Amino acid sequence: MVPAAAASPPTRIAHLEPPFWWAGMQHKTLQLMVHGAGIADLAPALDYPGVRIAGVTRVANRNYLFIDLAFADKVAPGAFDLVFGSGAGAIKYRYELLAREPGSAQRAGFNTTDAIYQIMPDRFANGRTTNDSVPALLEKADRKLGGGRHGGDIRGIIDHLDYIAAMGFTQLWPTPLVENDMPEHSYHGYAATDHYKIDARYGSNDDLRRLSDEARRKGIGIIQDVVLSHIGLGHWWMQDMPTPDWTNHGGKFAPTAHHRVSVQDQYGSQADRQNFTTGWFGPHMPDMNQTNPLVATYLIQNNIWWIEYARLSGLRIDTHGYSDGAFLTEYTRRIMAEYPNLNLVGEEWHKSPAVVSHWQRGKVNASGYTNSLPSLMDFPMMYAMRTALTDQEAGFNEAYETLSLDYLYPDPSRLVLFEGNHDVARLFSAVGEDVDLYKMALAFTMTTPRIPQFYYGTEILMTSTAKGRDDASYRRDFPGGWAGDKVSAFSGAGLTGRQQDAQAFVRKLVNWRKTSAVIHHGKTMQFGPENDTWVYFRYTGDKRVMVAFNKNAKAVSLPTARFQEMLKGAQSGVDALTGRTVDLKDALALPARSVVIVEI
Repeated sequence: MVPAAAASPPTRIAHLEPPFWWAGMQHKTLQLMVHGAGIADLAPALDYPGVRIAGVTRVANRNYLFIDLAFADKVAPGAFDLVFGSGAGAIKYRYELLAREPGSAQRAGFNTTDAIYQIMPDRFANGRTTNDSVPALLEKADRKLGGGRHGGDIRGIIDHLDYIAAMGFTQLWPTPLVENDMPEHSYHGYAATDHYKIDARYGSNDDLRRLSDEARRKGIGIIQDVVLSHIGLGHWWMQDMPTPDWTNHGGKFAPTAHHRVSVQDQYGSQADRQNFTTGWFGPHMPDMNQTNPLVATYLIQNNIWWIEYARLSGLRIDTHGYSDGAFLTEYTRRIMAEYPNLNLVGEEWHKSPAVVSHWQRGKVNASGYTNSLPSLMDFPMMYAMRTALTDQEAGFNEAYETLSLDYLYPDPSRLVLFEGNHDVARLFSAVGEDVDLYKMALAFTMTTPRIPQFYYGTEILMTSTAKGRDDASYRRDFPGGWAGDKVSAFSGAGLTGRQQDAQAFVRKLVNWRKTSAVIHHGKTMQFGPENDTWVYFRYTGDKRVMVAFNKNAKAVSLPTARFQEMLKGAQSGVDALTGRTVDLKDALALPARSVVIVEI
């Protein structure tokens, strides 16, 4: 049995992290952070075969002790006492080295065969009302507040895994689940106050493992959302800082100006680079000083701990570029060395592929900077497709030309293309509540050489403010997740006909993609847009899929002679979503304002 956390710590030890570890990890050292009144005054010792104390670091704050453990190659799982001090006043802490699951190091990460479903746990489903408010935590539930806690939890997610699986999704990305004990706006999860504890309003560490196990049985992996660049002001560290430079600017608010290109700009000032990576996101989000090796090691080990503990298939790394560049190089190297087949996707919120590609593994940067990050969120393509659908003057050229820039990425197929997420306007609102444009966007998301990601509620046409930043509108409760909801996306009760049609379309599209090897692994060829139409192909040696868009208000007929490089004389194909035969002999007939996916 894997413990959810260490047993009640002995007197004078308030925190010891990581609370346990595993035998047989690739990296043979582990740094323990020990926190307790005057703990640095005591000498640590242990007696266990294959484990030794390789070093001890004491800092100015005598309430902290950092212990470097070294492991033999074949150290056995087991438990041992960490002993602090000697004689009658000695403190003992029982530490465990657990056995790893078979194949843990070689676990497969999410890839092009997958489709990701992103949820905000607080807004998805309330499976256990008894933890909506927790006496020990500051913010209480209030569904009337757009920025308040609404009560969604891990139990609610588990209860509706069948829905997610039936929709065809094979990966689940919940926004951060760790404790955010902040006085307000704590629901989003991006201001951690304890790195090793699931927020009690979501459940427990055991509940997360239960979610991972139940999801895996249904063919769904879990991607954990992690934040490296900053924490919440309510983090227990802030009450007793390990070192004066544990956070940037000495724990005092100094805002970042968000100059994202500054770390890549050959003409950029050092002042801008420094501000970007050390400035705070807000007054309540202290920025972590990852140039401090103790901080860097803590964050790396914490993420490895969650991967191993929760049996994750990957990480989504929030505000990736805001962290120190040298730290990110080491962070990604360490995790990929431990799990060579895992996937990590970083958030670089920029519209330019040149900026986003800087961070991907294998990128040759003029500066010499390297990173081992396999994947990034494809903000450039998301924005390009929304522009292509809504800007009459641009037409499909914005998407066509952005796709043509894939040569900037070492591996564009590893990018995660999303139709929307928790930080941007809902897709249906962004396209003017036009169902035809909505379906084009989703077909594009699912057929390009990318890993696709959907945001909860897209499948039932959830809406939001279309322009300007309005988080509350992007993050409304999923209907049916709360007792008494008159509308339920899970059962279909109360959905309008248009919502039912959209949900059926998404279900069909995602499940079709699930079995389409040519979409998973095929090459891509596109033909330049003409007259508000656009065609591209995905293909392998013997399979081809033709994706054709028509944004016109009337039906058009595309002569197939132009596409013979891919059609190779094919006379017909099959519509992937309807099963009808599609004539390709002389021309492809495209209905008004439609997208057609043709298997050849």
